[in-house]
Amino acid sequence: MTSLHPPHPLRRRPLPLSEPARSATDWQTELRCDDAALDELAEEWDVLAARCRSATPFQAVGWQASWWRAYGRPGALRVVLVRREGVLVGAVALHRTRTGTLTGLGGGLIDYTDVLLDDEHAAEAASRLAAALPVRRPWQALELREVRAGSAAHLLYAAWTGRRHQLADSVCQYLPAVPMEQLMTRLPGRTAQRSRAKQRKLADTGVEARRVPAAEAGAAMADLLRLHALQWQSRRVTPEHLSEHFRAHLVESTGRLARSGQAVVYRYYLGGELMAVDLLMLCPRLAGLYLYGAHPGLRERLDIAGLLFGTSLQEAVQAGVPELSLMRGEEPYKERWRPDRERNLRLLLGPRRCAVRLTLRLAVVRSRVALAPHLRGPVRRLRALLRR
Repeated sequence: MTSLHPPHPLRRRPLPLSEPARSATDWQTELRCDDAALDELAEEWDVLAARCRSATPFQAVGWQASWWRAYGRPGALRVVLVRREGVLVGAVALHRTRTGTLTGLGGGLIDYTDVLLDDEHAAEAASRLAAALPVRRPWQALELREVRAGSAAHLLYAAWTGRRHQLADSVCQYLPAVPMEQLMTRLPGRTAQRSRAKQRKLADTGVEARRVPAAEAGAAMADLLRLHALQWQSRRVTPEHLSEHFRAHLVESTGRLARSGQAVVYRYYLGGELMAVDLLMLCPRLAGLYLYGAHPGLRERLDIAGLLFGTSLQEAVQAGVPELSLMRGEEPYKERWRPDRERNLRLLLGPRRCAVRLTLRLAVVRSRVALAPHLRGPVRRLRALLRR
């Protein structure tokens, strides 16, 4: 297996030296509700994201503005901003659902939700961002899904003076970003032997991994989605991955993220034929395996997980990223590598008094969690019946 690795652009800019504390008049907050807000804020938004250590590519304006164009409902965008001396130091973009609940942008398509807080002023910015949230009426509530430990959103949660609740959300899994041979030392003896044998087979078959130039990354998503649909044609696929909305969003967002060094796309060839495409997200905190598509014939011949992990680990090591995230899910192909596990949280915020919407939302979420174990069996049987 061969790959091309130009110098990687992902590097965090240094923070300026601390300044003396300033008066409250140096702080300003703003609520924007116009659909063009994210595009108009693009430059300072990404400058702030670069100064927030917990930010991931899902918080970059390239992802958020693209998602809004594909999925947003006109008039439902709420962008809350905090500035200090005119400089943006806190921000969050929210979507008002038809039921009135505010949520982070991205829906079920993102693995990590967060707000943006300048690391140098995080505590004060969180307090002012919390005070500016449009969640003061009984029919208002804020729900943030998939919040990882250490995220800036936890500072917002701590600063909230109204009612608040946190619940368990999805499990994400992680591997240390080290060379493949070093990763093998995590595996039990026989498992490590089998994995090494599969890596040798990959090398012997001559699979070629080509790093897609940033300018062509968006266009490569058409191949990724075509192969993704093909690999799942006889199994249960995520329906949204086949939609035109998702295609448009993935093409635009990947192109913008690749140009800023926050996304990398690989094409894999065997005998000159394109067999797989995968999309890797990159930020200083982690590298994340977001989505891939592979021809079913490749699965029958090679270890696809080993193939994708190999190039992703190389990218992460080169970029100086400490973790390779396998994102949400507990699939068997991930478990084989003995990853570390961490559960995201769901944060719910409501007004101090008469938090009607928050109470209703909390009841719905808890009932779904309680019923889920009892519904899994019948749902699986129904799906099996429908596939006959």
